[in-house]
Amino acid sequence: MENQVIIYSTSWCGFCHSEMDWFDQIGVKYTSKDIEQDADAMSELQKKTNGNFRGVPVTDIGGTIIFGFDRPKIQQALKENSIL
Repeated sequence: MENQVIIYSTSWCGFCHSEMDWFDQIGVKYTSKDIEQDADAMSELQKKTNGNFRGVPVTDIGGTIIFGFDRPKIQQALKENSIL
């Protein structure tokens, strides 16, 4: 099954790294895409947000887009998608 959790991030983003560390701790598998290093990831993110994001992380959980490291929203989306 394709990974349902994608984190759009940058190498220097502290909140991105905190979110990935937290996912590692709770056992959630994810794909991290660096929007500065990967032009395809950037255009994918632009499409998913209609160009409406101001920063990273942006997390896609089964099609639910979450801006920032918003733990309550992330936990809700993980539950709704039967990931947690």
